[in-house]
Amino acid sequence: MWESISHTLSNPEFWQFASIPFISALVGWITNVLALKMTFYPLEFVGVWKLGWQGIIPAKAGKMAGKSVDLLTKKLITIEDRFEQIEPERVAEEMEPALTRLTEQIIDETLEDQAPVLWETAPALLKKQIFKKASEDLPQVVEDLMQDVKTNISDLFDLRGMVVEELENDKGLLNKIFLDVGREEFKFIERSGFYFGFLFGIIQMAVFWSVVNAGYSAGWILPLAGLLVGWATNYLALKMIFEPLRPKRIGFWNIQGLFLKRQMEVADEYAKIVSERILTSQNIFERLLTGPASDRLSTIIHSHVKKAVDATAGLSKPLIQLTQGTRKYIEIKNTVSQRFLEELPRSIKYVFEYAEEALDIENTLRTKMQALGPVEFVGFLRPVFQEDEWKLILVGAVLGLLAGIAQLLLVFGQTLM
Repeated sequence: MWESISHTLSNPEFWQFASIPFISALVGWITNVLALKMTFYPLEFVGVWKLGWQGIIPAKAGKMAGKSVDLLTKKLITIEDRFEQIEPERVAEEMEPALTRLTEQIIDETLEDQAPVLWETAPALLKKQIFKKASEDLPQVVEDLMQDVKTNISDLFDLRGMVVEELENDKGLLNKIFLDVGREEFKFIERSGFYFGFLFGIIQMAVFWSVVNAGYSAGWILPLAGLLVGWATNYLALKMIFEPLRPKRIGFWNIQGLFLKRQMEVADEYAKIVSERILTSQNIFERLLTGPASDRLSTIIHSHVKKAVDATAGLSKPLIQLTQGTRKYIEIKNTVSQRFLEELPRSIKYVFEYAEEALDIENTLRTKMQALGPVEFVGFLRPVFQEDEWKLILVGAVLGLLAGIAQLLLVFGQTLM
């Protein structure tokens, strides 16, 4: 018996066949790793003319961002609901010190430029009263302005447009979202290539050994098996990530898609990335001030500021109109309003901390995402693979085929015929 075992172990042909499951496992692992890398990288097209490659996600950044954002905007969060949490009086309170200084500066500079003689000869007491009146009216102006913004927020802010644009312009961030929330699943895909490859390799070895010992030509078996291993390892890994949607009892085990098992963890990770990198209070307010609908916001701001100028001018308004003319007075109002609009981005930063707390993006996203049903939740990561799933499987199959040919030539010294 021992002599038979020793003879077998010393036979080079034994080790050739024994190597098949291990090589198959290596092929399965490599094809899965490469398929994943090709899903996300490179960020930009690398190649000549149309011959080259760009990661599947970066290549379709707009479409992929749109799919992921649809879940965000339709199921998790609305800008109307979030802005409803903002209290205009708190905004006025946070901005008051900076805006008081700014208002005095703008009034002083504007009148000095537009009505230099009148302003230079005006009594110090009058100037003081104008500044005081402006300071007293300011909180109410900010409150009214903020209330107007809340009422019209759906016209002033396009949440979907902002997020899609952000992710289109930053493909690395788009990758990061999918890579971070699907981190454990991607690791599983890589490892499963090895495990499945080894199991398929045992079958491959048995078939190859049987055909060879039966005296038939077996050169085609290893390449074909390599192709099947490359295809099957990717296919099975994807299936196991997302299916079954709900736990199923099989013997002693409860089986469920791996991604679904981590819903609580994924929701936490996703909420953190989106709230820290995309939907920050700074990004939201900057988008309001400079985004596609900023002209509408400018109209609202001009309206409130001009009313405030009339209120601040008070009894001095007829005097200004009499000495400077109605046209000049209107010009002064327009200048004050425009200067206020130009300086607002610098002053709005004082409300960011409060807005972050009021909008509460992270907690809202986490809670809503944790409460999603299985179908809706899977719909977040599934598009990453669904979009060009056939490409991933095809890449695995082609790489497996090439590995099978190499194995045939290098290990067994045979040709395909």
